[in-house]
Amino acid sequence: MLKKITNALISVSDKSNLEKVLSVLKKYNVNLISSGGTFKEIKKLGFSCTEVSKYTKFNEMLDGRVKTLHPKIHAGILNNRSNKKHQIQMKKNKFKNIDLLVVNFYPFQKTVLSNKNSNSIIENIDIGGPAMVRAAAKNFRDVSVITDEYDYKSLINQLKKNKGSTNLEFRKNMASKAFNLTAYYDSMVSNWFNRELGINFPEKKTIPGKKLAQLRYGENPHQRSTIYVNDTSTEGIGLKQIAGKSLSYNNYNDIFASLDILSSLKNTGTVIVKHANPSGVSINKSPLRSYQESLSCDPISAFGGIVACNFPVNKKIAKEISKTFFEVILAKKFDKKALKILLSKKNLILIDISKFKEKSNLQIKSFGNSFLVQDKNNKIFDFKKIKYVTALKPTKKELKFAEFSMNVCKFVKSNSIVISNKFSTIGIGAGQPSRVDSCKIAVEKAKKFQRKKLKNSIAASDAFFPFPDGIKKLIKAGVKLIIQPGGSIRDKKSIALANKAKVKMVFTGTRHFNH
Repeated sequence: MLKKITNALISVSDKSNLEKVLSVLKKYNVNLISSGGTFKEIKKLGFSCTEVSKYTKFNEMLDGRVKTLHPKIHAGILNNRSNKKHQIQMKKNKFKNIDLLVVNFYPFQKTVLSNKNSNSIIENIDIGGPAMVRAAAKNFRDVSVITDEYDYKSLINQLKKNKGSTNLEFRKNMASKAFNLTAYYDSMVSNWFNRELGINFPEKKTIPGKKLAQLRYGENPHQRSTIYVNDTSTEGIGLKQIAGKSLSYNNYNDIFASLDILSSLKNTGTVIVKHANPSGVSINKSPLRSYQESLSCDPISAFGGIVACNFPVNKKIAKEISKTFFEVILAKKFDKKALKILLSKKNLILIDISKFKEKSNLQIKSFGNSFLVQDKNNKIFDFKKIKYVTALKPTKKELKFAEFSMNVCKFVKSNSIVISNKFSTIGIGAGQPSRVDSCKIAVEKAKKFQRKKLKNSIAASDAFFPFPDGIKKLIKAGVKLIIQPGGSIRDKKSIALANKAKVKMVFTGTRHFNH
């Protein structure tokens, strides 16, 4: 069903590439209506145009808040051309049809980023634009609505192909995009209000997202996947890909897991992640040692994983990294010599994270027609609330080592056990239904790759030990300090076991499940 375009209303904040559309509209004798800056731009480009105030015979008012909110505009967009009653009313009021709407909104998001003044931000909440767009999208059987500069080409092709008309499929597709835009725009505004008021869990929750990229595939090759930006800034997420193939769902999942851990490290550190679990974490004054100790924790699991560094990668580090097969390297820049080495590795993905910054303190998980929202787990434990439950007490230095171990532990999938020596992990047991199995895995990993470092090591548990069997395995392996939340009905048995073995144990009272 083709619909001829006779009258078009154009009101755009972004005026780029407008001339191409205007030229085609002129070719098919389309009458133009516009207002404000768009009207001036159209005239400047040399095209005839009627100003909205002259068209409606009503001057804009309230500093421009009211200009397109007029019956002549909305009736022109909303009337059903097949409805006789509608057509009688249009004729009686001498209203013309508006067949094409080209609109984009006030730059609310840009204003939020560049201006902290609430009044200025509120003035950049578009009212007339979204109202017209919704009206045109609702009436897609008769009206074409363009809300994205990237669709100018499709509009031009439609007009050329159909001699000044558009077909129903095109109008319906544009209507779908228009409703996506108004929903996205409104959710941006509502989320800004919620942030201003400190409301993280409103009664009605909207999650805006702008498509950043189509991914190679989802968790598996037969699954499709896309990444969206959920932020006021839609430019990206602060990850600059320097080299390598396009990213997949799993790449991003591991990248975000590694960045979470990396951002929690207070000093120079390296994180190696595989399947969203750390295989090794180390902080060291020497960036090279930090990488080497992180890899030493579990060099087998690290194969095909992701390396994340909170420091620049130089030639020396790049040489070490290139000895192992990795999918992705994240770093705060790579020097030229390092790039030369790493770029020789086929398909290796290199990402500069120097501009990455975590902005949200919420975690969201979706399950079909529902989703869960929670605060991020930013706590490790409160030093003031630690309970020293064994006869032997840890030193301040040992507590700092224990804090590192527990910090890594909270990012490992539950049930989780992390064994560390100073500020490096030496054994990680992840994702087991049984805590004793997590202990067994952590100990076996440490024995396989870091046996000498097991003596006087520290073990962290994300939750209490329901039975002392896990404690027994850790003590037998050489662990001398155990940090755990406590709270089991069998805690006394665990404490007695630790005392007998002259092992130190502290309770934090803070659980760290990560499912």
